Amino acid sequence: MGRLLVVGELCVDLIVELDGPIDFGQAERIVPSTTLAMGSSSAITACGAARLGVPTSLVSVRGDDVFGRFLASELDRLGVEQSQVRVDASTPTGSSTHLTRPDGDRAILTAMGSIGAVRAEDVDLAGAARIHVGSYFLQHALWPGLPGLFAEARARGIPTSLDPNFDPAETWDSGLLPLLEHVDVLFCNEQEATGITGEESLDAAIDALLAAMPADARVIAKRGAEGAVLASGDARTLATAPALEWPLVDTVGAGDSLAAGYLAAILRGLPPTEALRWGVAAGTLSTRAAGGTGQQATAEEAERFARLSTVA
Repeated sequence: MGRLLVVGELCVDLIVELDGPIDFGQAERIVPSTTLAMGSSSAITACGAARLGVPTSLVSVRGDDVFGRFLASELDRLGVEQSQVRVDASTPTGSSTHLTRPDGDRAILTAMGSIGAVRAEDVDLAGAARIHVGSYFLQHALWPGLPGLFAEARARGIPTSLDPNFDPAETWDSGLLPLLEHVDVLFCNEQEATGITGEESLDAAIDALLAAMPADARVIAKRGAEGAVLASGDARTLATAPALEWPLVDTVGAGDSLAAGYLAAILRGLPPTEALRWGVAAGTLSTRAAGGTGQQATAEEAERFARLSTVA
């Protein structure tokens, strides 16, 4: 099985569980729980792939501080190789505070710090079977070199994938559309797809995205509780998970675990439709615990749960 190389941000997540409204004006409120966890789309995807048994390396930047050392310890514990994680003592490690509600909705407050500091020059493609970039809109230092990096990867026969995530500036630009000519698999939700393309519907956005990508490229549209759509050319496949047999605890990072499941299945040699099942299974199973890496799926769990999903 080949190695997955994930390029992107590192940050901690401080997850605050809410059971009611919060007030300012020096008001103190008792909340059900807070959790310190591995954060960032890129790192959660890397950890999810490693949990699924895929050799995985992360290329990123962290500070030389308490949060940074916590993340290094977590990456080691979760089986992610981190020789390409650069430690920058001049900047704090990034952090995101998640205010989560019982229905799964959340507000995210992010202090950038080292987020967005990784550069194309930090990446060594040697030994990589696939390269994945997460949180594109946060990767400011990566933008200039990423088209060349992806072009080089594809020239070496290394497939590329990208998960843009939300654009905090809500401009949905930053050179993404031209980059898509070098992207083999794009992960996005409806808001991201329509924002990037300017289209009003998910179907129209998928068509526009595929038109900007290589002829054999695929779009994985993440639809939350409704599963995910695999699109390639004129084909559309929808995979949905069965009803949960456990309480939904936290949706943080579910989409990142979905990406991990799909990529891990492809690296295991499964066809795209089966990989989509694995992705939906991995994303769904990740909601069992707080934080994106709190209880990600094992390969055995993903395979078993994927058999129960429906495909249309």
